[in-house]
Amino acid sequence: CFVGTKETAFIYAVTSAGLVHSVTRSCSAGNMTECSCDTNLRHGGSASEGWHWGGCSDDIHYGMSFSRKFLDVTVNNVTGKSGSGLAAMNLHNNEAGRQAVAKLMSVDCRCHGVSGSCAVKTCWKTMSSFEKIGRFLKDKYENSIQISDRLKKKLRRKEKSQRKIPIGKEDLLYVNKSPNYCVEDQKLGIPGTQGRECNRTSEGPDGCNLLCCGRGYNTHVVRHVERCECKFVWCCYVRCRRCETMTDVHTCK
Repeated sequence: CFVGTKETAFIYAVTSAGLVHSVTRSCSAGNMTECSCDTNLRHGGSASEGWHWGGCSDDIHYGMSFSRKFLDVTVNNVTGKSGSGLAAMNLHNNEAGRQAVAKLMSVDCRCHGVSGSCAVKTCWKTMSSFEKIGRFLKDKYENSIQISDRLKKKLRRKEKSQRKIPIGKEDLLYVNKSPNYCVEDQKLGIPGTQGRECNRTSEGPDGCNLLCCGRGYNTHVVRHVERCECKFVWCCYVRCRRCETMTDVHTCK
């Protein structure tokens, strides 16, 4: 039931992006014999603007190629023929993860010159942190596109009224709507959110409004007893006070 959902799309994209990121970093660090820095950027730049390519640019092209060879073949083996809608969706989401890494590449520079004048700069391309890439893909997950499970030459949106809107390389796609994660379903392995501890003041995913799925929450007081204000007494033991604190705990109904 989880096959082809928004969550599946996100997992495929994050896995693909993670492989690109990890392999490319290993290349730049010199940990792999098959690759190193991006040799295409060793020369050139803009002399008139006072900078040139140098350092070790991340060779994302090798990372992306490795990811395609390693993951895309697996997708076809697991989901069946490459022409099926589900396989095409998974392949697209794999590529969306790779494109996220490429899109968020940035240029770092180091200044050279007398007394830090930055008369000349050496620049190189580097990947963003995986945290930033993950946030980008999370946003794509929130705005993922449902497609038709019937593949006709190319991927199509489920909504007929929106089919003229092109699907971007970075968009995440899904076929099946997600199950209701709010309610327990033992057959699907969904624990539900009843009894989950939540944060009453948070607007994020841990907040009671979102986590409790509109059912509300219970509040109870928890008493914590611990040793505090400990001091070393000569000689030779530690003397502590016994402190009590009362905390409100909120759990989903």
